[in-house]
Amino acid sequence: MDSQALRVYWRPGCSSCVKVKEFLSQLGVDYQSINVSATPEAMDELREMGVRTVPVVARGREYVFAQALEDVSRFLGKDVRMKRLPPAALVQKWLQVLAAAQRHVVQLPAARLGERATPGRDRSIRDLAYHVYQVPDAFLQAVENGVEDLTAVYNAPPPAQVKTVEQIRAYGAGVAARVQRWWVALPDKSCRQTVKTYYGARPLHELLERCTWHSAQHARQIIAVLEGFGIRPHEPLSEKDYSGLPMPKGLWE
Repeated sequence: MDSQALRVYWRPGCSSCVKVKEFLSQLGVDYQSINVSATPEAMDELREMGVRTVPVVARGREYVFAQALEDVSRFLGKDVRMKRLPPAALVQKWLQVLAAAQRHVVQLPAARLGERATPGRDRSIRDLAYHVYQVPDAFLQAVENGVEDLTAVYNAPPPAQVKTVEQIRAYGAGVAARVQRWWVALPDKSCRQTVKTYYGARPLHELLERCTWHSAQHARQIIAVLEGFGIRPHEPLSEKDYSGLPMPKGLWE
């Protein structure tokens, strides 16, 4: 492997991984694609650099977390500006996504929750369905409680006692209600304030957008799982619902 070549460490089903690979391709940037699920020793490389999660873009021993594409563009010596929906529109779309995910989770066959949801990755349908709501849970813990390591929240396995689709739906309903309460109570709805995360202090507006489309991407994956079972999703999300969100084109990789 060329140590000075640009490398992207990723895993299947990871929404930010899909997004950063598409971003680099759109910029015409060549990179070495390293699937850490298929190449477990790649995680050892990351740990040696002090990294415990993906996606990561690296060259030699230098790296950048790829959750914020502005950071990736600066790492490449480019200046890419992102246009975002207003915070109020993002919150509205986020709540629509979370409501749709609650409708769809209860359509999942109980007997198939333990099956693998993501091709090439050891993530069950149960874990994926729960993860849709772990994203806003992590967001709220960051903005309300100062939890910087969002991955510790949204990558944690579901509690052992959460076994049914109704229990997952109830968790989602509770998280969605917390998002709405947070928004109503937020004094400065411009979202210009910053939030500390494991990849640096981020503008609240940026983090809000990222978590909104992150949930939407996984809700989209749940729709694909249902359709794969021959089940028509009840009131599925549409392109209008996704409009304005920086959704990746790819679903899993």
